[in-house]
Amino acid sequence: MDEGGTPLLPDSLIYQIFLSLGPADVLAAGLVCRRWQAVSRDEFLWREQFYRYYQVARDVPRHPGQGLHVAPQSTRLAGRAGGRAVHMLPAEAAALVPEAPCGPHADGEQRGLAGRRRLGGAGGTPAAEVTSSRGRAGPSAVRVLASMGKEAQGPGGDHPPPLAATSWYEEFRRLYDTVPCVEVQTLKEHTDQVLHLSFSHSGYQFASCSKDCTVKIWSNDLTISLLHSADMRPYNWSYTQFSQFNQDDSLLLASGVFLGPHNSSSGEIAVISLDNFALLSRVRNKPYDVFGCWLTETSLISGNLHRIGDITSCSVLWLNNAFQVRARVPPAAAPSLAWCPPAVSHPQDVESENVNVVKRLFKIQNLNASTIRTVMVADCSRFDSPDLLLDAGGPPGRVFDLGSDSEDEAVGPGPGPAPARTKEGLRRFLDGLLDGRAQSQLSEHALETRVAELLAQGRTKPPEHSMADARKLLIFTTGCLTYSPHQIGVKQILPHQMTTAGPVLGEGRGSDAFFDALDHVIDVHGHIIGMGLSPDNRYLYVNSRAWPSGSVVADPMQPPPIAEEIDLLVFDLKTMREVKRALRAHRAYTPNDECFFIFLDVSRDFVASGAEDRHGYIWDRHYNICLAKLRHQDVVNSVVFSPREQELLLTASDDATIKAWRSPRTVRVHQAPRPRPHPFLSWFASQRR
Repeated sequence: MDEGGTPLLPDSLIYQIFLSLGPADVLAAGLVCRRWQAVSRDEFLWREQFYRYYQVARDVPRHPGQGLHVAPQSTRLAGRAGGRAVHMLPAEAAALVPEAPCGPHADGEQRGLAGRRRLGGAGGTPAAEVTSSRGRAGPSAVRVLASMGKEAQGPGGDHPPPLAATSWYEEFRRLYDTVPCVEVQTLKEHTDQVLHLSFSHSGYQFASCSKDCTVKIWSNDLTISLLHSADMRPYNWSYTQFSQFNQDDSLLLASGVFLGPHNSSSGEIAVISLDNFALLSRVRNKPYDVFGCWLTETSLISGNLHRIGDITSCSVLWLNNAFQVRARVPPAAAPSLAWCPPAVSHPQDVESENVNVVKRLFKIQNLNASTIRTVMVADCSRFDSPDLLLDAGGPPGRVFDLGSDSEDEAVGPGPGPAPARTKEGLRRFLDGLLDGRAQSQLSEHALETRVAELLAQGRTKPPEHSMADARKLLIFTTGCLTYSPHQIGVKQILPHQMTTAGPVLGEGRGSDAFFDALDHVIDVHGHIIGMGLSPDNRYLYVNSRAWPSGSVVADPMQPPPIAEEIDLLVFDLKTMREVKRALRAHRAYTPNDECFFIFLDVSRDFVASGAEDRHGYIWDRHYNICLAKLRHQDVVNSVVFSPREQELLLTASDDATIKAWRSPRTVRVHQAPRPRPHPFLSWFASQRR
């Protein structure tokens, strides 16, 4: 200003100058005077900063959901560091001074507190050291970060309730400060690769599975601690691979792999009580990568596999009671056996009166060496009120029904029962093959597949065309061209199938309904290596390694090569359409015949996945941008958000560790000094005891 108080620079020119600055410089300039501070909070300015910093397409609107709570503009706060008073800057600078970049593809180690600090007092693990391509944070950044904790927390230090994002500044702050990217603890109790993590629905506990053949149950407090470790080696397990809590968090489902030949596909599911950690029952599960899942609080789904030919089989999905029931079942009829003593060398071969089988849900034909794998259940009740509504924008043609007539289904047109038409079509096909009129160049595998398709016609229960009565959807990986999982099957679970009432071995079937048809099939044209549901169960996220464009599977035992880049696809289970564009950043390197599952997880606002490039990744669900990379020393197999606090993420790796990550905001909140009671009040309280 000149001596008369007239501004030397108009606001429009200051605005243009601020447009050329980065977020940290804009906030620093806003501390000069009230006039510059007002310009530094301009809505259009922060809109430009947001799109430029996070590299979001400009046609994408602001997140419609819930943003970070922002208190009124703070006054000066005072704190103490090193025994002397420290002058604190306004909270908006505290939230955004970037001691490290946090935009797309930023490493988790590059964000959070400056220097090394501890979370949770004694026993806490040092957070990752902050580094930056723009240089290490200066003293001013340390001071302003400290004030953010006091302003962001609610009464008593609790997190404030989230409010709707009302400005671009708040949205910038949400993405910068609420992503769980600060390492706060490393758990090293496992002695081998950690394969899977799962949270309880309350968020108070989580479970981990490992190649060391243990299932560990942890207490999720400010400092995570081990509650129980169950060793499954006495039951002839090779390793544990998957776990899931039931809806009321009273039981834990743990899935594992049996010791056996290298090509053995046998597995088992154990049910563990969370009251006393007792092993309640065990259920056969084949192949082992069916994993298993809960259908109700006391019933779970397992699989069994029956070979029909060289590359043809039948997958049966069973509904099992989590608790043992007394019933004599012939060994040939019972697909699962309950608990047996550890001294038994092969528990699955022992007949027992205690069985868990309740009902056969579905029986599905597998062609070309494919099998049913990775079952999960989606609840349809929340489809109409999702946490985040995603716009359709994916390529068409991935999702289709199997209920429509095809060329193969018209082999035997004309009157008569379906089995009769099938037999006639099969006879005509074989006669034509012998006479040389049919395709004589068919390989042995192709001939087996063709005959199996013809035999299944007329003996398959048609799919359900209406979803009005469906309460839940059964989702699993499958395929029709090769053994590698390249399709997702969807089957409705109707109300009468949700109950465990009925015959022990399920409902009877006539000879004209031997198999169940799928209701929907999602073709991803690639190798599926991971799936996860959004918290509202409406959206299915799929990790896939794509096949080359236009590739054709000529031999089911030789699938096409797969890409190193992983595509994270999104499908709307209500409309059965692909939405958004694929999320990318993570990579995998194993070939298709050795490919393994990489678990992903979805929270209200974020989606996270492991990868074989030694990092975990976090994306924003609305903007489709990668927000953070979380470093490990080896392959990251599994990630999981706390269901009660999406600003807490756990990652599991082949380096035998589990890492806990929190957002910069929650780290500061937890480290904020608590007010001490007045000495007189403490003395008075002690005198009353």
